[in-house]
Amino acid sequence: MIHTYLGETIRFEIKYKNRTSIGMTIDSYGNIEIQAPKRTSDERVVQVLEENWGIIQQKLKEMNDRLLGPQEKVYEDGGSILYLGNNYPIHIFQDINIAQEHALFKDEKLHIYVKQLDREKIKQALKRFYYQQCKALVEDGISFYQSNFKTKPRSIRISDSKTTWGTCDSKMQLTFNWRLAMAPREVIDYVVVHEMCHMVHMNHDRSFWRLVGKIMPDYKEKENWLALSSWKMTV
Repeated sequence: MIHTYLGETIRFEIKYKNRTSIGMTIDSYGNIEIQAPKRTSDERVVQVLEENWGIIQQKLKEMNDRLLGPQEKVYEDGGSILYLGNNYPIHIFQDINIAQEHALFKDEKLHIYVKQLDREKIKQALKRFYYQQCKALVEDGISFYQSNFKTKPRSIRISDSKTTWGTCDSKMQLTFNWRLAMAPREVIDYVVVHEMCHMVHMNHDRSFWRLVGKIMPDYKEKENWLALSSWKMTV
């Protein structure tokens, strides 16, 4: 079906099923499907579509952004950076007397201190910030969830892996990707729980996933966030 709303054309498909409420899904190509109870009127379906138009637009934008892939970031005042799942403005300070490029988060802004206004220097400051924050967040998460485990990690490291969010080896050494500091806190906690569960089950068998689900029943939502958002977790 096709419907015009606020000057925009919405294309969608309706599927009538044995259900009690109207649901909506948007696939990876941006196709909108409405699942409606049998005998639901077209008018009611359109009403629900219009009520959720803001959400639909946001989802479609996110999908389009993912298709475009990571874009080159603009490191200047007025730009923004991802931290704990939210985009925050950056404020850059040039100070030739600082010992090392660094960044800190305060007043809902990321303050970046560099000796010179150079893109690579700014990136170095950001990476240091993310490394430090990731380590603190991970250690806090491990401390919080430790009561669920008899074994404790032997060490905790932060890495620059291009392929994994976290690992646990046979020596109970846990390693986490510094980019996790860009994810929401609950997503970071999921990766922490995931790797701690590997201290009990080294593979991804049913026992492993049962343990993950016991500690964090909604873990699939966190996995989904990483799957949909990992493309933008870059500096």
